[in-house]
Amino acid sequence: MTYSVRRLGADDIAAYRSIRHEALVNHPEAFLSSAEAFAKTTDVEIARMFETLAVFGAVLPDGSLAGMNAFLQNEGIKDRHRGWMLQVYVRPEHRGTGVSRALCEHLIDHAKGKVIQVHLGVWAENEPAIRLYKKLGFEIYGTEPRYLYVNGRYLDEHLMVRFLDKAPGVTE
Repeated sequence: MTYSVRRLGADDIAAYRSIRHEALVNHPEAFLSSAEAFAKTTDVEIARMFETLAVFGAVLPDGSLAGMNAFLQNEGIKDRHRGWMLQVYVRPEHRGTGVSRALCEHLIDHAKGKVIQVHLGVWAENEPAIRLYKKLGFEIYGTEPRYLYVNGRYLDEHLMVRFLDKAPGVTE
């Protein structure tokens, strides 16, 4: 499979809209946003979001996206050393191909020099994602109980961190 990982821009709004909507519809347990709310988002709002977040895509030769993720750096004077990996999603037909790892590694490389640690939240039952994040040097540092209420059930979320100023797995 041929793809390139790059930051998305204004020319990618339609591709982003397609994959983001798919993610929210098919995996409501994985995201705070809802498909219904996202459907009301305008192209102008998405373009503004591209200026706030560094949104990356695994872009296929036809311009569609195999997967995506986003990086947000905290802006406060006391917490700007921290960043977040958000909106992680890979289409089912591209899972197990290395796309997820490539997207995460690209985001981590982007974060280096900007922050010293990258945080993420992951549904506590998403074992494949948790395994990948651990392989990439992320560690669980807490669990937020009942983080979301989806389809009549409460869902816990693991909070994970990767320290960029230390070797993976070293916490002291």
